[in-house]
Amino acid sequence: MGSAESKPDPQVARQLAERLRALDLKESEKELEKGYIYVEGDEPPAYSAPSQVVSINQAEQWEKELLEDPKNRLALSALSSHNVKDVLTRRSTTISDTQTFNIKIPFEGAPITNQNSSGRCWLFASTNVFRVAIMKKHNLNEFELSQAYLFFWDKLEKANYFLENVLDTVKEPLDGRLVKELMKDPVGDGGQWDMVANLVEKYGLVPQSLYPDSFNAKSSRIMGSLITTKLREDCLTLRSLASKKNSISTVASAKDKMLREIHLMLTLMLGPPPNPNQKFTWEYDDKDGKFRKIVTTPRAFSKELSSSDSIRANAGTDVNKLFSLVNDPRNSYMSLLTVERLGNVFGGRPITYVNVDMTTMKKACIDMLQAGIPVFFGSDVGKYSNSVTGIMDTGLIDYELGFNISLGMSKAQRLMTGESSMTHAMVLTAVHVVDGKPVRWRVMNSWGDKAGSKGYFVMSDKWMDEFVYQAVVDPSFVGKEVKDVLGQQPTVLPLWDPMGALA
Repeated sequence: MGSAESKPDPQVARQLAERLRALDLKESEKELEKGYIYVEGDEPPAYSAPSQVVSINQAEQWEKELLEDPKNRLALSALSSHNVKDVLTRRSTTISDTQTFNIKIPFEGAPITNQNSSGRCWLFASTNVFRVAIMKKHNLNEFELSQAYLFFWDKLEKANYFLENVLDTVKEPLDGRLVKELMKDPVGDGGQWDMVANLVEKYGLVPQSLYPDSFNAKSSRIMGSLITTKLREDCLTLRSLASKKNSISTVASAKDKMLREIHLMLTLMLGPPPNPNQKFTWEYDDKDGKFRKIVTTPRAFSKELSSSDSIRANAGTDVNKLFSLVNDPRNSYMSLLTVERLGNVFGGRPITYVNVDMTTMKKACIDMLQAGIPVFFGSDVGKYSNSVTGIMDTGLIDYELGFNISLGMSKAQRLMTGESSMTHAMVLTAVHVVDGKPVRWRVMNSWGDKAGSKGYFVMSDKWMDEFVYQAVVDPSFVGKEVKDVLGQQPTVLPLWDPMGALA
């Protein structure tokens, strides 16, 4: 009954916030008065061990002193009856973060896509990058590649990847950190750029009209939960078979049966996908109203991304050669990073990141946008953002005003404490630069055209510094010293490292 949240009046929330800001009261001096101030010649007070339990009397005294301040009484009224983010949103930030930019790619692609209730943002962001070259080549106003097609094969590949890792970790304890991490989310919806590159290389691409979203593609939680349960059970069976010295063929046969069952589940819930090697017929009208027909295979269709026409249409960029820059201040810059046992296609392209400072990352992004090329990027989208207004800005929400606290962790500290990681992939299509420095960025999201400004968000440059972790770039837009990092032996991060988070 009525699962939708009630929506507070935003005008009331704004008025309450303004009243909070209007209260210019001096800080209470009561704590200072009660505290001990050492004066030379005085004897210090006797030492008493700190309490290790929550004192009810102390909590009562804290509450009494808290509510003596009229600012806190107003905050109680506002924050207990409205969305905290709405009350504490800075109006000045919402006014300054406009959708105006002086560097913008001439062709962003359309329509705005919608991943619905699924974690497929990485597939939407990547196909939104891929489609630009295809749309230019085929003279299209609107076009989507099938995200569900890649989603199907990704789930099957992840199941196989998991089962292979189960066999490779038989000697590891079942309750050890590694095996528990492998079992935590074996076929999660999320992914990384190198993972989508593996899928496109092996399975190709198809137009969305030929393999549209099923219910379970749009709302994937139940499907994912069911397959995860089955794979965890399979994990126990495989470990038992392998530890009892069964023949390789016996274990392999059991694993094949398990994978076939996962294929059955996927097929019944997502629908049978096109065969990567069989021809399909795609009929469409171009933007001039002319009827067109293409007969090809999914794998051949994806090769268009590296065709001379597509490369020329994409300002010389071959999207199959893009690679990931990351900003991880915990690790040395100009180093190659990878994550142990993270992937989807077993034996495929590994997950690799070139770790650079934000100046290097932003310069590459700006240069790509100037050349008319969209940029796939990964970030922690939930921090200091509003999905209704489509604003991502570290100055958006004034938590200090509402709670009289400071939140001052650095980017590295947020990664080390689990406070932040890559949670969402989107696409950069524009940037506003003043005096040679970026001020704000235009972001194409995949939450439908009702979110943000008709599906587009605006990201402040400061927010980018703090919460963007990855940008996928063309090698021609970085210096030789960055490209040379790709030849290094990578630093291997554990599977549970925040750089192993899947957008």
